Amino acid sequence: MRILLTNDDGIFARGLEILEEVARQFSDDIWIVAPETDQSGLAHSLTLNEPLRLRKISEKRYALKGTPTDCVIMGVRELMAEPPDLILSGVNSGQNIGDDITYSGTVAAAMEGTLLGIKSIALSQAYDWSDGLRKINWQTATVHAPDLVRKLLTKEIPAKTLININFPNCEPEEISGVEITNQGSFDHGLYMEKRHDGRSFPYYWLRFGREVPEQRNGSDIVALVENRISVTPVHLDWTHEEFRVELAHGIGDKTE
Repeated sequence: MRILLTNDDGIFARGLEILEEVARQFSDDIWIVAPETDQSGLAHSLTLNEPLRLRKISEKRYALKGTPTDCVIMGVRELMAEPPDLILSGVNSGQNIGDDITYSGTVAAAMEGTLLGIKSIALSQAYDWSDGLRKINWQTATVHAPDLVRKLLTKEIPAKTLININFPNCEPEEISGVEITNQGSFDHGLYMEKRHDGRSFPYYWLRFGREVPEQRNGSDIVALVENRISVTPVHLDWTHEEFRVELAHGIGDKTE
Protein backbone atom coordinates (compact mmCIF):
# COMPACT_ATOMS: atom_id res chain seq x y z
CA MET A 1 0.00 0.00 0.00
CA ARG A 2 1.25 3.45 -0.95
CA ILE A 3 0.27 6.25 1.46
CA LEU A 4 0.62 10.03 1.08
CA LEU A 5 0.77 12.12 4.24
CA THR A 6 0.21 15.85 4.55
CA ASN A 7 -1.13 18.43 7.01
CA ASP A 8 -1.71 22.15 7.49
CA ASP A 9 0.51 22.68 10.55
CA GLY A 10 3.76 22.40 8.62
CA ILE A 11 6.45 19.87 7.81
CA PHE A 12 7.93 19.82 11.34
CA ALA A 13 4.63 19.57 13.25
CA ARG A 14 4.35 16.98 16.00
CA GLY A 15 1.03 15.79 14.61
CA LEU A 16 2.69 14.86 11.31
CA GLU A 17 5.25 12.75 13.19
CA ILE A 18 2.40 10.90 14.89
CA LEU A 19 0.61 10.43 11.57
CA GLU A 20 3.74 8.84 10.13
CA GLU A 21 3.92 6.47 13.11
CA VAL A 22 0.33 5.47 12.40
CA ALA A 23 0.87 5.08 8.66
CA ARG A 24 3.94 2.87 9.09
CA GLN A 25 1.77 0.29 10.82
CA PHE A 26 0.19 -0.32 7.41
CA SER A 27 2.98 0.25 4.90
CA ASP A 28 6.65 1.08 4.35
CA ASP A 29 5.81 3.00 1.17
CA ILE A 30 5.14 6.34 2.85
CA TRP A 31 5.39 9.67 1.04
CA ILE A 32 5.23 13.00 2.87
CA VAL A 33 4.48 16.33 1.19
CA ALA A 34 3.63 19.00 3.75
CA PRO A 35 3.63 22.80 3.84
CA GLU A 36 6.90 24.54 4.63
CA THR A 37 5.08 26.68 7.23
CA ASP A 38 1.80 26.68 9.15
CA GLN A 39 -1.15 26.95 6.75
CA SER A 40 -3.99 26.68 9.26
CA GLY A 41 -7.27 28.24 8.20
CA LEU A 42 -6.46 28.43 4.50
CA ALA A 43 -9.18 25.90 3.66
CA HIS A 44 -9.29 24.52 0.11
CA SER A 45 -7.11 27.23 -1.38
CA LEU A 46 -4.64 27.01 -4.25
CA THR A 47 -1.47 29.04 -4.79
CA LEU A 48 -2.07 30.76 -8.13
CA ASN A 49 -0.12 34.01 -7.98
CA GLU A 50 3.38 32.86 -7.07
CA PRO A 51 5.58 29.83 -7.80
CA LEU A 52 5.53 26.72 -5.65
CA ARG A 53 8.96 26.05 -4.15
CA LEU A 54 9.65 22.40 -3.34
CA ARG A 55 12.38 21.29 -0.93
CA LYS A 56 13.46 17.67 -0.58
CA ILE A 57 14.22 16.87 3.05
CA SER A 58 14.94 13.16 2.66
CA GLU A 59 13.80 10.19 0.62
CA LYS A 60 10.03 10.51 -0.06
CA ARG A 61 9.81 13.53 2.29
CA TYR A 62 9.22 17.03 0.91
CA ALA A 63 8.33 20.50 2.13
CA LEU A 64 6.34 22.74 -0.19
CA LYS A 65 5.90 26.48 0.07
CA GLY A 66 2.19 26.22 -0.57
CA THR A 67 -1.15 25.17 0.84
CA PRO A 68 -2.28 21.69 1.90
CA THR A 69 -4.22 21.43 -1.37
CA ASP A 70 -1.06 22.30 -3.30
CA CYS A 71 0.77 19.57 -1.38
CA VAL A 72 -1.68 16.87 -2.40
CA ILE A 73 -1.55 17.88 -6.04
CA MET A 74 2.25 18.05 -5.95
CA GLY A 75 2.50 14.60 -4.43
CA VAL A 76 -0.02 12.88 -6.67
CA ARG A 77 0.62 14.65 -9.96
CA GLU A 78 4.36 15.37 -9.82
CA LEU A 79 6.35 13.38 -7.26
CA MET A 80 4.77 9.94 -7.20
CA ALA A 81 5.04 7.64 -10.20
CA GLU A 82 1.72 6.04 -9.25
CA PRO A 83 -1.12 7.60 -7.22
CA PRO A 84 -1.32 6.62 -3.55
CA ASP A 85 -3.90 4.16 -2.31
CA LEU A 86 -4.59 6.33 0.73
CA ILE A 87 -4.15 9.96 1.77
CA LEU A 88 -3.93 10.82 5.47
CA SER A 89 -4.04 14.47 6.55
CA GLY A 90 -3.09 15.61 10.07
CA VAL A 91 -2.88 14.94 12.85
CA ASN A 92 -4.07 18.50 13.27
CA SER A 93 -3.34 20.45 16.43
CA GLY A 94 -6.92 21.27 17.34
CA GLN A 95 -10.33 19.90 16.46
CA ASN A 96 -11.94 20.31 13.05
CA ILE A 97 -15.66 19.93 13.64
CA GLY A 98 -18.93 21.67 12.84
CA ASP A 99 -18.78 24.61 10.44
CA ASP A 100 -15.06 24.93 11.10
CA ILE A 101 -14.32 22.21 8.56
CA THR A 102 -14.94 24.83 5.88
CA TYR A 103 -11.88 26.74 7.12
CA SER A 104 -9.67 23.72 7.74
CA GLY A 105 -6.58 23.08 5.66
CA THR A 106 -6.43 19.60 7.18
CA VAL A 107 -9.88 18.70 5.87
CA ALA A 108 -9.14 20.48 2.58
CA ALA A 109 -6.18 18.19 1.89
CA ALA A 110 -8.48 15.19 2.31
CA MET A 111 -11.00 16.97 0.13
CA GLU A 112 -8.47 17.32 -2.67
CA GLY A 113 -7.53 13.67 -2.37
CA THR A 114 -11.20 12.73 -2.59
CA LEU A 115 -11.62 14.82 -5.74
CA LEU A 116 -8.67 12.89 -7.20
CA GLY A 117 -10.51 9.66 -6.52
CA ILE A 118 -8.25 8.56 -3.64
CA LYS A 119 -9.50 7.31 -0.27
CA SER A 120 -8.76 10.23 2.07
CA ILE A 121 -8.97 10.67 5.83
CA ALA A 122 -8.48 13.82 7.92
CA LEU A 123 -7.43 13.42 11.56
CA SER A 124 -7.48 16.08 14.28
CA GLN A 125 -6.75 16.16 18.03
CA ALA A 126 -8.73 18.51 20.28
CA TYR A 127 -6.88 20.46 22.98
CA ASP A 128 -7.45 22.99 25.73
CA TRP A 129 -5.54 25.82 27.38
CA SER A 130 -3.87 25.64 30.79
CA ASP A 131 -2.02 28.55 32.41
CA GLY A 132 -2.00 30.34 29.07
CA LEU A 133 -0.40 27.39 27.25
CA ARG A 134 -1.88 24.99 24.72
CA LYS A 135 -2.27 21.54 26.29
CA ILE A 136 -2.67 18.78 23.72
CA ASN A 137 -2.73 15.08 24.52
CA TRP A 138 -1.19 13.54 21.41
CA GLN A 139 -1.24 10.12 23.01
CA THR A 140 -4.98 9.84 22.45
CA ALA A 141 -4.62 10.03 18.67
CA THR A 142 -1.49 7.86 18.79
CA VAL A 143 -3.30 5.07 20.62
CA HIS A 144 -6.67 5.13 18.85
CA ALA A 145 -5.92 6.20 15.25
CA PRO A 146 -4.40 2.91 14.02
CA ASP A 147 -7.46 0.79 14.79
CA LEU A 148 -9.81 3.35 13.23
CA VAL A 149 -7.75 3.63 10.05
CA ARG A 150 -7.52 -0.17 9.87
CA LYS A 151 -11.30 -0.49 10.02
CA LEU A 152 -11.83 2.27 7.45
CA LEU A 153 -9.45 0.56 5.04
CA THR A 154 -11.92 -2.35 4.87
CA LYS A 155 -14.77 -0.05 3.83
CA GLU A 156 -15.69 1.01 0.32
CA ILE A 157 -16.06 4.77 0.73
CA PRO A 158 -18.55 6.35 -1.71
CA ALA A 159 -17.36 8.72 -4.42
CA LYS A 160 -16.78 12.34 -3.39
CA THR A 161 -16.79 11.38 0.29
CA LEU A 162 -13.98 11.89 2.79
CA ILE A 163 -13.69 10.76 6.39
CA ASN A 164 -13.17 13.39 9.10
CA ILE A 165 -11.89 11.97 12.42
CA ASN A 166 -11.63 14.01 15.61
CA PHE A 167 -10.13 12.81 18.89
CA PRO A 168 -11.46 14.40 22.09
CA ASN A 169 -9.34 16.24 24.62
CA CYS A 170 -8.86 13.45 27.14
CA GLU A 171 -6.51 10.64 28.10
CA PRO A 172 -6.56 7.56 25.83
CA GLU A 173 -8.17 5.42 28.52
CA GLU A 174 -10.91 8.02 29.05
CA ILE A 175 -12.31 7.53 25.55
CA SER A 176 -15.93 6.44 25.93
CA GLY A 177 -16.36 5.08 22.42
CA VAL A 178 -16.41 5.83 18.71
CA GLU A 179 -19.42 7.57 17.19
CA ILE A 180 -20.31 7.95 13.53
CA THR A 181 -21.45 11.56 13.61
CA ASN A 182 -23.02 14.28 11.52
CA GLN A 183 -21.57 17.76 11.13
CA GLY A 184 -22.58 20.05 13.96
CA SER A 185 -23.02 23.82 13.84
CA PHE A 186 -21.55 26.80 15.68
CA ASP A 187 -22.86 30.34 15.97
CA HIS A 188 -20.68 32.57 13.83
CA GLY A 189 -18.41 34.36 16.29
CA LEU A 190 -15.47 35.63 14.29
CA TYR A 191 -14.74 39.31 14.81
CA MET A 192 -11.99 41.85 14.35
CA GLU A 193 -10.03 43.06 17.36
CA LYS A 194 -8.57 46.49 16.68
CA ARG A 195 -5.19 47.37 18.18
CA HIS A 196 -2.56 50.06 17.63
CA ASP A 197 1.13 49.76 16.94
CA GLY A 198 3.93 51.87 18.46
CA ARG A 199 3.11 54.77 16.13
CA SER A 200 -0.62 54.55 16.86
CA PHE A 201 -1.48 53.10 13.46
CA PRO A 202 -4.34 50.57 13.67
CA TYR A 203 -3.99 46.87 12.96
CA TYR A 204 -6.32 43.95 13.49
CA TRP A 205 -6.39 40.39 14.83
CA LEU A 206 -9.11 37.97 13.79
CA ARG A 207 -10.63 36.53 16.97
CA PHE A 208 -13.11 33.83 18.01
CA GLY A 209 -15.93 34.55 20.44
CA ARG A 210 -18.81 32.25 19.60
CA GLU A 211 -21.44 30.20 21.38
CA VAL A 212 -22.43 26.60 20.68
CA PRO A 213 -26.16 26.38 19.90
CA GLU A 214 -28.25 23.33 20.73
CA GLN A 215 -27.07 20.44 18.58
CA ARG A 216 -29.04 17.79 16.75
CA ASN A 217 -28.49 14.22 17.91
CA GLY A 218 -25.26 12.61 16.80
CA SER A 219 -23.24 15.74 16.09
CA ASP A 220 -19.44 15.78 16.07
CA ILE A 221 -19.49 18.64 18.60
CA VAL A 222 -21.43 16.64 21.20
CA ALA A 223 -19.32 13.53 20.62
CA LEU A 224 -16.12 15.34 21.59
CA VAL A 225 -17.71 16.88 24.67
CA GLU A 226 -18.68 13.39 25.80
CA ASN A 227 -15.18 11.98 25.15
CA ARG A 228 -16.17 9.98 22.10
CA ILE A 229 -14.10 9.84 18.95
CA SER A 230 -16.04 11.49 16.13
CA VAL A 231 -15.98 9.90 12.66
CA THR A 232 -17.90 11.96 10.10
CA PRO A 233 -18.37 11.02 6.44
CA VAL A 234 -18.28 14.33 4.54
CA HIS A 235 -19.90 14.43 1.11
CA LEU A 236 -18.55 16.96 -1.40
CA ASP A 237 -21.78 17.29 -3.37
CA TRP A 238 -23.16 20.31 -1.53
CA THR A 239 -26.40 20.55 -3.50
CA HIS A 240 -29.43 21.10 -1.27
CA GLU A 241 -31.66 18.63 -3.11
CA GLU A 242 -35.02 19.51 -1.57
CA PHE A 243 -34.54 23.22 -2.19
CA ARG A 244 -33.24 22.51 -5.70
CA VAL A 245 -36.53 20.80 -6.50
CA GLU A 246 -38.48 23.67 -4.98
CA LEU A 247 -36.55 26.19 -7.06
CA ALA A 248 -37.03 24.12 -10.17
CA HIS A 249 -40.79 24.30 -9.71
CA GLY A 250 -40.78 27.96 -8.69
CA ILE A 251 -38.33 29.80 -10.91
CA GLY A 252 -36.66 27.26 -13.18
CA ASP A 253 -37.53 26.82 -16.87
CA LYS A 254 -37.33 23.04 -16.55
CA THR A 255 -39.58 21.38 -13.99
CA GLU A 256 -39.40 17.84 -12.65
